[in-house]
Amino acid sequence: MSSLRQLRHQNVFLFLLLFAVKTAIAQPVSDGKQPLRLFLIGNSFSQNATRYLPELSKEGGHELVIGRAELGGSSLQRHWEHAEAAEMNPDDPKGKPYGGKSLKMLLSDGVWDVVTIQQASILSGDVETYRPYARKLYEYIKRLQPKATVVFHQTWAYRSDSKDFSQIAKGDSARSAQEMWEKSRAAYHTIASELGIAIIPNGDAFWRMNEKAKWAYHSDNSFTINQARPPALPDQTHSLNMGYRWDKDKLAFDSHHANDAGCYLGALVWYGFLFDESPVKLTFCPDGVDRKFATQLKKTAWSVVRQEKKEEASKLVSAGQ
Repeated sequence: MSSLRQLRHQNVFLFLLLFAVKTAIAQPVSDGKQPLRLFLIGNSFSQNATRYLPELSKEGGHELVIGRAELGGSSLQRHWEHAEAAEMNPDDPKGKPYGGKSLKMLLSDGVWDVVTIQQASILSGDVETYRPYARKLYEYIKRLQPKATVVFHQTWAYRSDSKDFSQIAKGDSARSAQEMWEKSRAAYHTIASELGIAIIPNGDAFWRMNEKAKWAYHSDNSFTINQARPPALPDQTHSLNMGYRWDKDKLAFDSHHANDAGCYLGALVWYGFLFDESPVKLTFCPDGVDRKFATQLKKTAWSVVRQEKKEEASKLVSAGQ
């Protein structure tokens, strides 16, 4: 075959590959004709991220059914060990931690279109904590639900003024929110590539907001914690995490979990990912979330989802060359 003919064949192959990739990336997880059945294997972070997803889905005209296997603080390892216990002995209480049910029982309840997994945030920066449990869970899910799309839910970094951050290696933790985001992002993408699954980029969306000076949370250095008296609180404008609050006469601090704005951002990202549809047009906004801030959250969510899908397309093209 001549060099010219070889070049033409290569160009045709690349064109077809690019067309296939663009088509695949553009396809929503839901076809919009039947209810999307979404099953979450996670913890409080998956609860946070989907708190407002039903409201957004309803407004967008998408019927959604959500199933859950969630345990507070649960890691990939813990979920797998519960599933393994149930397989070894269906009557073992260890295998039925989800309200007296096993993961197998919950996953076997009908047909699920999408099943998500995630790492516990405190371990999210250490890629070794994902192995071999992410793959074991993935294979277990596919055995029970062979047609389901398995997806990684990328968790977010803690607030910048957190007193702790995720593990990034055995005996070592991140020193900042940025390092936690960078390490956890790398870990999620590494394992996602190994499994061949997509990512719901919540962690990226949270961090993107932190990169925008106008919309980022800034710690209130004028607030003296040890001198605080109820109901005084620091300025927590634009925080996506719970932060400071009064629990009776005790000043509590939660730099990990999402507040209303963070839960809203999470749901916007999930909406954009699941339906391949911009959430910017949606009008639902939780009480207590500033409308201008909400507009920025919507724009950021869609921008991050589109960027993630472009990166996935680029990887597919590179793999085909």
